[in-house]
Amino acid sequence: MTIDIPFIWTAFKEIIRALPITLILTILPLLAGFIIGLTVALIRIYKVKFLSRVANGYVSFFRGTPIIMHIMLIYFGFPLLIDQISKKFDLGIQSNSIPIILFVLTALSLSAGAYLSEIFRSGIISVSNGQMEAAYSVGMNSFQAMTRIVLPQAIAQSIPNFTNIFIGFLHTSSIAFVVSQKEMTGAANIVASTNLKFLESFIAAGLIYWGLTIIAEGLSFLIEKKATAYNRGGVQ
Repeated sequence: MTIDIPFIWTAFKEIIRALPITLILTILPLLAGFIIGLTVALIRIYKVKFLSRVANGYVSFFRGTPIIMHIMLIYFGFPLLIDQISKKFDLGIQSNSIPIILFVLTALSLSAGAYLSEIFRSGIISVSNGQMEAAYSVGMNSFQAMTRIVLPQAIAQSIPNFTNIFIGFLHTSSIAFVVSQKEMTGAANIVASTNLKFLESFIAAGLIYWGLTIIAEGLSFLIEKKATAYNRGGVQ
C-alpha cells in the first residue's frame, strides 16, 4: 500500500468546500449556548425559586449524556412532537419540510448551553465578594455591579475554557454526518468512498481541522491578552 500524495491536495480542495457548514455547526450553537449558559448560570447562582431545579436538571442531563445522543433524540423526537402539535392545532406544518441542520443546531445549542453554564458559574464565583461590596459602596445596583464589575472579569478569566469548548465543538460537529448533514468529516468520507483513497482523504481532513484549531488558539491568546490587560496595569 502506498500513499497517493497528490490526491491529498485533491481531497483537501473537495473537503474544504464543506468548511462553511462546519463553522455554522460550531459557531451558531456556541452563540446560542452563550445566552443559555449565562442565563442558567445566574439562575443557579441566585437559586431562583423552581427555575434553579429545572436548571440543575438541564445541566445534569446534557453534561451527563453524549452529544450524539442529543442529536439522535432531537432528530427523531422533535418531528413527532412537531407533527402532533401541528395536527392538534391545524397549523399545516410538516416536520419533513424542516431542514436537518436545524435539528442538529438545536441539539448542539442545548449541549453548548449546559457546558458554558458551568464555565460562567465558576468564573462568576471566582470573583471576590469584596468587589460587589465595593460596587455597592459607590452607588451601583446589583445589575450594574454584575454587568460592569463581575461579568467582565468572569468572562476574561474563562477565555481559555471558552477556547476549549470551541475546539471541542469544532470537532464534535463531525458527528452531524450520522444524520446525513454533510460537513467536513462527511465530505472526507464521501471523497474517500468515491475514490477508494481513505487514508489520503482523512489526512486532508485532519490537516484542515488542525489548521482551524491552531487559528482558534492564536486568536484566543490575543483576546485573552487584551481582556486581561487590567491585571498588568492597563491596556497594552
